[in-house]
Amino acid sequence: MKILSGIQPSGQLHIGNYFGMMQTMISHMESSELYVFIVDLHALTSVHEGARLATGTLEAAADFLALGLDPDKCIFWVQSDVPEVCELTWVLSTLAPMGLIERCHSYKDKVAKGVGASHGLFSYPVLMAADILLYQANRVPVGKDQKQHLEVARDLAIKFNNQYGETFVVPEPAISETMATVPGIDGMKMSKSYGNTIPIFLDGKPLKKKVMAIETDATPVEDPKDPEKCNLYKIMQLFAAPSRMKEIHDLYVNGGAAYGYLKLELLDLLNDKFGEARKKKQEYLSDPAMLREILAKGAEKAREKAAVTLDLVRDRVGLKY
Repeated sequence: MKILSGIQPSGQLHIGNYFGMMQTMISHMESSELYVFIVDLHALTSVHEGARLATGTLEAAADFLALGLDPDKCIFWVQSDVPEVCELTWVLSTLAPMGLIERCHSYKDKVAKGVGASHGLFSYPVLMAADILLYQANRVPVGKDQKQHLEVARDLAIKFNNQYGETFVVPEPAISETMATVPGIDGMKMSKSYGNTIPIFLDGKPLKKKVMAIETDATPVEDPKDPEKCNLYKIMQLFAAPSRMKEIHDLYVNGGAAYGYLKLELLDLLNDKFGEARKKKQEYLSDPAMLREILAKGAEKAREKAAVTLDLVRDRVGLKY
């Protein structure tokens, strides 16, 4: 079983990234052929400062390693270090119907939120399809917001196979219903582009400020509250033990849930969960040469896999003569 997923280095990685993708990927190290990559080419659609992207790429690598990803038990690389993906993107783009890409809601959503309209942003799903199909991935852990893009990859794989013969594995999405959408501090989906995140490696006063800024209603402490409508409660569920969540649930429905105290409890839970990883991240960042070596070795392994698929594609479409 080949499992693949990537993450953008477009800002500080947050707990939505962790529960939505990173934790899942790390858990598959022992049982699957695992492909994990940092999608810096995708990040170019929103990050236009070279130094910021380069720094973000190394930080994302350090984040993954600090959280427990073992580069000896997976293939871990940076997207742009495998140029084969760009060639496959072009081949797939010649088959991608305009209507299929135009229906993708992500482009419209991002433009509406201020991301500059560009061909790269519009054709993002084709590059994502190439990322997946190049390595013949069977399963792709994605959030609900990326499910439509995974469907594009499936459609393009099927269309290519029908036109040129069996070439690509048709990938399946792997979506955890409980972790698909982690709420941000404002109740919307947690997203760097929304500015509503709780970064994984934030600590001290900045972290406390983020946690205390989680939006809650004005219901008095003693009054009953609906836990399912409270994003603080939903975030607490990610960290607190089931027995503690039962107690918190009772406080909500029966009265007695004090938001301020619960936020302080969440702060402690965040520190317990990520405290050790924060130290490890600094160790990795103190040796960028080691980080680059790890990523270079991963890219070498990724290119070996990519070359097999691309050679077959070139033969199928007539680029080998």
